[in-house]
Amino acid sequence: MRFFRMNLGQARMRLVQMGALLAAAALVAGCGNNYRPVILPSNPSGPSPQPEAFAVVVSNPSSTAAGIATIIDYSGDTVMAQATNIGVDPLSFTVDASGTSGYTINSNSTLTYFPVSTSLQNNLITYTTLASNAQIVNLFSPSSGLWAADLTGNVADVFAPSSGVQTFLISDPVAATPVMVVGAASGSLRDFAISQNISSPTGMECNQSPTAEPLGTVTGIETANYAVDSPAITVGRCPVYGVESSDGLRLFVLNRGSDTVSVIDTQNDRLDDQCPNGCVNKSGQTYHSHPTLPLSLSAVSATGITPVNGTTGMAQTAGPVYAEYNAATSQLVVANYDGGTVSIIDVSLDAYGNDSSTFGTTYTVGVGNNPASVTALYDGSRAYAANQSDGTVSVVYMSTSHTVEKTLAVVGHPRTVVSIQNSEYGKVYVASPDNPDLTIISTGGTDPDIVDTTLSLLAGNILDVRVNSQNAEGGNSNTESRLPGFGEPCNLPLSEFNPATSSNPTLANCQAQASSLLVQPLVEPPTISCSAYPTTIMPGETSTIIAVGVSPQNRPLTYSYSASAGSISGSSTTATFNSTGAPTGPVSIACNVSDDRGHSASAETSVTIVAPQP
Repeated sequence: MRFFRMNLGQARMRLVQMGALLAAAALVAGCGNNYRPVILPSNPSGPSPQPEAFAVVVSNPSSTAAGIATIIDYSGDTVMAQATNIGVDPLSFTVDASGTSGYTINSNSTLTYFPVSTSLQNNLITYTTLASNAQIVNLFSPSSGLWAADLTGNVADVFAPSSGVQTFLISDPVAATPVMVVGAASGSLRDFAISQNISSPTGMECNQSPTAEPLGTVTGIETANYAVDSPAITVGRCPVYGVESSDGLRLFVLNRGSDTVSVIDTQNDRLDDQCPNGCVNKSGQTYHSHPTLPLSLSAVSATGITPVNGTTGMAQTAGPVYAEYNAATSQLVVANYDGGTVSIIDVSLDAYGNDSSTFGTTYTVGVGNNPASVTALYDGSRAYAANQSDGTVSVVYMSTSHTVEKTLAVVGHPRTVVSIQNSEYGKVYVASPDNPDLTIISTGGTDPDIVDTTLSLLAGNILDVRVNSQNAEGGNSNTESRLPGFGEPCNLPLSEFNPATSSNPTLANCQAQASSLLVQPLVEPPTISCSAYPTTIMPGETSTIIAVGVSPQNRPLTYSYSASAGSISGSSTTATFNSTGAPTGPVSIACNVSDDRGHSASAETSVTIVAPQP
């Protein structure tokens, strides 16, 4: 595939400051015993400037408009810089490992570079024009160079290691349907292409029927000469995401269709399966290898593998879609979209790079509906799961009870959550593709884990958010873009689709950022029926009121009741009518139901109060 370069901004200039050393001699003239003091000026240098920490947001005003990049200061939650020409209709974006460069893939077959800096402005943006038939679904941006997973030709594209306009170098052939290139931030022996092996993909197979798809593969690519390793490594069904440990010794591949994590020994370019029955390390200690980590009860049954600490909390399904590796605790934190859980997995190694005796210990925590991503604070104390269908973020204790501390409401349907933590203070940034506002959660201080502010960007709905450093000291470990589809969550949950679309959504539906853009948006209010038992009572007696509400779109429902006389109490599907104080005769009772969108319905029943026989 051919690529063409185009630079529409000014070239960035590196300014080198030269300092001159001035030497001064003081001549002191004396007269008698009177002396003049000699004063030597001192110019203190002060402390070195601290690295700047930012949240980086790309917004998408419309499918025909240029995207907008916004730099937000970590310390003050203020907009520091903004550029309004980040390519037409950006589809996904990422920030490189140094935290200084941002990249977007745009629908008009361009690749955009912009500096992650307070000096960001339109004339610093550069573009690379891709071939018109390119189908880039993922960007991987280590500290040097840029990789792209390209469906056209089933290749991993490599770009020159330079900032600004990207120079295409080579396309490496890999297995069918490459959805991600992943590797270490720098200095790795090889990077890896993750493929789903689906022929003629629509992009929705691993969202709709992940368990029915073929096994995926992972292909190693040597970073020294871009040679493709053979054979490819077989992993689970519908691999959708991968992340390496910070030491670069293990690659973890999330298999949505198999509810598993495949563990790859990156140094030996193979599954971590050398010692299934036990080997002895240089200190005489026995260790085992772990090629597969199950995330659900179904996966435990299918693989015959049980975590060393058992299956407590595991759901029947998982559907992993995103993970972070936490270096402070040597844990992998996984968002399981289909099972509504977060898995916290010990993936520590011994002193010789072998799996430790606790490797594979798994804690499963139930969170909200459809956690689309998760982030762990730098110190490994807590994790934050973005529950897309609920519009909430669950705060999870990672190192102690492995339970949900609290649940916070956020704007929209969150798909991405990222974090920065400096010492005991930190912030979590939550982005919803159907909303222009960025929710910022404060994680420290006397009242931790509260919504600190909601920052309105007024620049179209947010496409995605990243940070340039997880510890506010430099260096970024989240270097992958996440395009909706191909097993990654859509921009909106299926609960937002109308029934006809949700049963067979297209990739265009999946990438829509507002309900109004979905095919045939449909509003179906709930319905309700209402009955009483018994229907005839005497004064002072009670009757049970039963309401049956149905939402055609499976929205959450709330109930309320009213009576023309007497009193009624209850707020669920049943209520109690009390006839005390009501006259004899029929009493009308109304049952009301409403969904979370404000649509409602009502039905009536009656209870007749009869006087006791004399």
